[in-house]
Amino acid sequence: MKINHIEFDLKKCYIMGILNVTPDSFSDGGKWNSLDHALFHTEDMIKEGAELIDIGGESTRPGYQRITEQEELERVLPYIEAVRKRFDIPVSVDTCKAKVAEQAVTAGAGMVNDITGLKGDKKMAEIIAKTGVPCCIMHNRNLKERPYTDVAADVLADLRDSIQIGLVAGIKKEQIITDPGIGFGKTLSDNLIVMKHLERLLELGYPVLLGTSRKSMIGLSLNLPVEERVEGTVATTVLGVMKGCSFIRVHDVKENYRALKMTEAILNAV
Repeated sequence: MKINHIEFDLKKCYIMGILNVTPDSFSDGGKWNSLDHALFHTEDMIKEGAELIDIGGESTRPGYQRITEQEELERVLPYIEAVRKRFDIPVSVDTCKAKVAEQAVTAGAGMVNDITGLKGDKKMAEIIAKTGVPCCIMHNRNLKERPYTDVAADVLADLRDSIQIGLVAGIKKEQIITDPGIGFGKTLSDNLIVMKHLERLLELGYPVLLGTSRKSMIGLSLNLPVEERVEGTVATTVLGVMKGCSFIRVHDVKENYRALKMTEAILNAV
């Protein structure tokens, strides 16, 4: 799979570094929403092992405040342009708005990461198909409207629906990545079950991106605040590598990259 100018071997696993340029993200809100700070942080993430940077301009934490398309564009476009100009690394845009996705790709993003699984903006699938860039289709569900009967099976069924939306709109199979949506539309128990059966996502026939970094699943399991969830995140990264994920999306690049490489060394031993 090619993202921007880089070809990714999907038999391997790569670290996606998170660059939130929001004032209110749950784990690092406000830390990187100045261009200089963001570029220094991006440089650090690349040195520590990130091979893809995911830039987001709207918080998706519980109870987050929605922003307009224009506000999101004003936040993300300068950062996408600056990162692509300064560094030789692919960039993903984390957005559920089709207009933002389209302009982000024009600005240099080589991938769209949609937390609504193409269901939030009816034009998203069409825009991704038109641009031809890879997309990450994340699982999400409104539990109040549709409770689970079998969470692992239901996640697969929902993702199949999202994939079909994409294929009908003209997105090619080789453009698609799936994400189980840890922390989205799931209780703690649901999240743990999805993690336990993570390998089942491979039944869909697409590469998998795992994003657990510092999330409440870890905080609730270990009774730890956001700033103390590195080890818990590392544990999920190891599991993700063992279960065949192609991308791991994290805040703490160095620790997770080292854990990923050590896990791969063991799995590849002959």
